[in-house]
Amino acid sequence: MNEIFTYPFDAAEIMKRQKKLKRELLDDGTSRIKKRIAILGGSTVDAVRDVLELFLLNYGIEPEFWTSEYAQYHNEAMFPSDEFTAFKPDIIYIHTTYRNIIGFPGLYDSDDTVKEKLAAEFRSYTEMWDSLADKFGCPVIQNNFDLPPFRLLGNSDATNIRGRVNFVNRLNALMAEEAAKRTGLYICDLNYVASCYGLDSWHDGTQWYMYKYAFPMQAVPYIAANLAAMIKAVFGKNKKVLALDLDNTLWGGVVGDDGVEGIKIGKDLPSGQVYSEFQEYVRLHKGMGVLLTVCSKNDEENAYGGLNHPDSTLAVEDFTVIKANWDNKDENIMRTAKALDLLPESFVFVDDNPVERQIVRERIPGAAVPEMDGAENYIRILDRNRYFEVVGKLTDDDLKRGEMYKANAARADAQSGAADYGEFLSSLDMKAEIKPFVPLYIPRIAQLTNKSNQFNVTTRRCTEGEIANIAHDPAYITLYGRLSDKFGDNGVVSVVFGNIKEDALHIDLWLMSCRVLKRDMEFAMLDTLVEAAKEKGINTIFGYYYPTAKNGMVKELFAKFGFDKISEDENGNTVWELKTSGYEPKNRHILVNPQ
Repeated sequence: MNEIFTYPFDAAEIMKRQKKLKRELLDDGTSRIKKRIAILGGSTVDAVRDVLELFLLNYGIEPEFWTSEYAQYHNEAMFPSDEFTAFKPDIIYIHTTYRNIIGFPGLYDSDDTVKEKLAAEFRSYTEMWDSLADKFGCPVIQNNFDLPPFRLLGNSDATNIRGRVNFVNRLNALMAEEAAKRTGLYICDLNYVASCYGLDSWHDGTQWYMYKYAFPMQAVPYIAANLAAMIKAVFGKNKKVLALDLDNTLWGGVVGDDGVEGIKIGKDLPSGQVYSEFQEYVRLHKGMGVLLTVCSKNDEENAYGGLNHPDSTLAVEDFTVIKANWDNKDENIMRTAKALDLLPESFVFVDDNPVERQIVRERIPGAAVPEMDGAENYIRILDRNRYFEVVGKLTDDDLKRGEMYKANAARADAQSGAADYGEFLSSLDMKAEIKPFVPLYIPRIAQLTNKSNQFNVTTRRCTEGEIANIAHDPAYITLYGRLSDKFGDNGVVSVVFGNIKEDALHIDLWLMSCRVLKRDMEFAMLDTLVEAAKEKGINTIFGYYYPTAKNGMVKELFAKFGFDKISEDENGNTVWELKTSGYEPKNRHILVNPQ
């Protein structure tokens, strides 16, 4: 990842070097997913589009853009042009601002008139969202509204029903409530971005009157960074792990030198309070499913002593993996990644030492390594970089992720003590729920399609809306797989769906979380898929493998399943065939759908 896009970034430098930065990003050898992004603008958006492209390239997404004509956002949403329709966007961004609000209340409007104006303003957006959902079925990101540049009623503008601040706040609240109800609608918090930037600077009228930009050019990188964080989250590019140093990161001082009693932590002293608040912020991430790990040059005894400090908010049990030794930190991150069955690029490394940060940057290029400059800035730096951006609802699997990975460690210990692997699998007492898609799991299924790379034969990505449509389409067979054992519940870990054509099933997607590899779950899914196919009179199942830089592990998956390879092209794309008649079940260790 390019450091220039890490907060705090130099907005002027990004604006000045746009073309050069784009060339550097495109030439850096990174493998990127390609996505089509439509921007419906309520003001001039060219600069936002161009800088957004840079941030997305840095996240591993290569965008292709279609942009509406100036201020034609509503018309394009309600009556899409042929060009917009043909573009077939993967995501739509509606870039509106305070200046696009039409029906502000007048000072002498009755209460009922103000309410009607608010309802009409909000309705104009719900109509757009309905139209876009019907015509395109892809995720929509909608700006909420920045506060106005003046308060005619002073402080009462926020409380008086006719105040513009009051009107904007209520409109934003309606949008937030609606987004919580709708699948695939996400609110980009432009109001927060503008507040952080500073309203006086944000409402610099020069750019508006001359070029119809609703904000100054120097604000563009902040808008682009915020929007790019949402888009990368939609397409499964979030980070997953916080790898945290200890000394002068989670507490003040060096525990090995100062002793546990000498480190600065706790709310009694200002020098300790800053670290306590940072620990509280870190612990909140655990609650939303981010894995917490320790990566510290320390004696293990001292590290545990610091984490057991009576004023420490974080405790030893909050961490999935603790690496406290004197090895290089990049090596410890690699070991932690291997233990968790995660890619090193899914880590965010947090360390106060600039030398350690630079070593990790150089040796683990895909990892995020923010500049942790001053403990008082730690929270803001991590928060503004939006490594763990949440879009949509947090699933149960998100909330339990730390427990799941700890259970995996217990399984690894049990495996090491088993006489043979078959004995180990039998000892797990595994049970699987394998059934057609249901609404409860649609967010998790969509999430898996966008996150799973290694065990994913076609690497098809789907939105919640697409998954919901497939679930209700009789031309598809769909299966999700949820696996539990004596150590705990792994959650939904596998997804398969295929399209029925005549008497054949064509597998569009087959994926599985790598944390349950080699436990017979793939065989349990296959057995259930064949059974479902037979019930529908299907004689043949076709499987497809499309190679990527990350899914080499499933190159021979269908061969392992007993499929016959029937074709392969020059790019390594293969087609496989399985006859359902005479199929013998392959799962030996998992009880499927127990009553």
